[in-house]
Amino acid sequence: MATTPLTRDTTDRHHPSQGIRRAHAKRRRRTAVSRESYALLLILAAAAVLYTWAIDRAAVHPYYTAAVRSMAADWHAFVFGGLDPSGSVTLDKIPGALWPQALSVRLLGPYNWAAVLPQVLEGVLAVWALHRIVRAWAGPLAGLLAALVLTLTPVTVALNRHNIPDTLLVLLLVLAAGSLQKAVRIGRLLPLLVCGTWVGLAFQAKMLQAWLVLPVFAAVYQLAAPGSRWDRARRLLLAGITALVVSCSWLLLVWVTPAANRPYIDGTSNNNPFTLVFGYNGLSRFGNDPHALGAVAGTAASRTTGNTGWTMVVNQSVGPQIAWLLPLAVLVLALGVWWRAGQPRTDGPRTGFLLWGGWLAVHLVVFSNSNGNHGYYMTVLAPALAALTGGGSALLWAEYRAGGRRRAALPVAVGLTALWAAAIDGPHSEFAPWLLPVVLMLGLCGTVGLWTSGPHTTRRAMHSVLAASLTAVLLAPAVWAASCLHPRYPGSPIEPLAGPVGPGYHDAHHHRVKVRRNPLNEPSRRDSALLSYLSAHRSGEKYLLATQAAYGASPLLRATPQPLLVMGGFTGLTPYPTAPRLRDLVSAHQLRYALLTTRRPSTPASVWVKKSCTPVSPSAYGQISDGSFTLYDCAGGK
Repeated sequence: MATTPLTRDTTDRHHPSQGIRRAHAKRRRRTAVSRESYALLLILAAAAVLYTWAIDRAAVHPYYTAAVRSMAADWHAFVFGGLDPSGSVTLDKIPGALWPQALSVRLLGPYNWAAVLPQVLEGVLAVWALHRIVRAWAGPLAGLLAALVLTLTPVTVALNRHNIPDTLLVLLLVLAAGSLQKAVRIGRLLPLLVCGTWVGLAFQAKMLQAWLVLPVFAAVYQLAAPGSRWDRARRLLLAGITALVVSCSWLLLVWVTPAANRPYIDGTSNNNPFTLVFGYNGLSRFGNDPHALGAVAGTAASRTTGNTGWTMVVNQSVGPQIAWLLPLAVLVLALGVWWRAGQPRTDGPRTGFLLWGGWLAVHLVVFSNSNGNHGYYMTVLAPALAALTGGGSALLWAEYRAGGRRRAALPVAVGLTALWAAAIDGPHSEFAPWLLPVVLMLGLCGTVGLWTSGPHTTRRAMHSVLAASLTAVLLAPAVWAASCLHPRYPGSPIEPLAGPVGPGYHDAHHHRVKVRRNPLNEPSRRDSALLSYLSAHRSGEKYLLATQAAYGASPLLRATPQPLLVMGGFTGLTPYPTAPRLRDLVSAHQLRYALLTTRRPSTPASVWVKKSCTPVSPSAYGQISDGSFTLYDCAGGK
């Protein structure tokens, strides 16, 4: 029977010591909750500072930002992901991740910080969500550590200060993992359907990469959820259908829209949205057929090289971005599963380790076998590493306090992590030269202190040992993450990385090339002169200009919301518009000028321009040509 307030009052009068103990216990619980809340607020504040500091100087992605400006200017371009405001051709991705950025720019104005602001919010929300998810799995300490590790992951900080789609992917997949964890715990269908919905929305951000977690989620649910095997399989089927429908919602919308009422689908030779996702951005990246399912071939501008193979995640560029806690995560994953052997099938702690360990493993396998990866792709590993670090550290601390042979695991983990940090940071000794000896010293102090501590160790000494251990584990990634705030490490607009690595750093400090910020609404002097000339000579044409590929269009689209005809899409190889279509546009006075470049391959449309149009002298619009661009006047072209 429940105890009534009256009964409690009577009991406390007859037994004052019981009332005092209850009051002290409540006070301790309130204090613990308050401390946890304050710690979480500090972590979220640190994340906000790391992600927002000087974002007005952010070097944003030139191609994505051009599309954001166009999508912010026109709702038709917004829905279909049009690269220019008229919606002549789409992005070579689906537009979901750029929708928040386009809305922000539409609301706040065409500024770089407005395009980056949604990424900041997504990054902070991911930290908050991971804290709640890991806390529910492994307790308050684990939740706080996971949130802190995610906040201080260098590649995550670098990416959250840019406008590349992976930030939204990470947030949505973290939310999906939280829904799956709840579905496993309570055995209900609704959280599993919500999980499928989050995965489907993540597909809108990064397409097929969002589906990499599905085999892990399905295996974990089938293994650990309550209910019969048939009930679990039935629920999984319904959740899978939900994920598929939400994932393909934009593709189906585009597919059923008549081609004349939407942009041409970039990256395809058949104007099919499914080819864009499953061919151009799917099979062509993993197989030997660059034209899979009707895709156009990728170019050096659309396909990176390197960062592949089984050592990819620990190489000299990628390792400092993500791999600081990789050995610790692997160790606690193995111990967490091993120590929970013999527990019931639905054991919650083991399920959490399997969930986050599977997330980490499947991404490592896929990235290691793809044709090449940008370093920032590794940000999707950060939630798994953070969750394993948080949950594993809480487990190691509990076993340490319990005593016995398992007690040795915590000092071993601290020492191993400090040594690994030395291996990762070693090739970059010129960067923060004090960092390596400090990490090793703190690692030694923490390891020895933990190993030798016993029942007679004072609380103050124990706190010092724990502080040294925690600092040894997190100092190196924190320093690399903080480098993103320093102008010396500007990052690259297309390859945002932290610290003294990557093309941005090498261009700025070895080749003395100034990193371009690609600002919105601030054209260069050359682009201003070109836009002024085109506007002065425009006489009712729909398109201000046709450009050969997005390479020439991007700076102009960032500067003005005027319609541009982007011939060939991103790579320049997409067969739109055809030469006859281009000729018809010129004949109908919808287009007069075309800008060709030697840095993209020739196509039938560009060949027609060279044969039928007249080159314009650069001096006519005050431009000093660098030899790679030529402006053509197609008035009277045949």
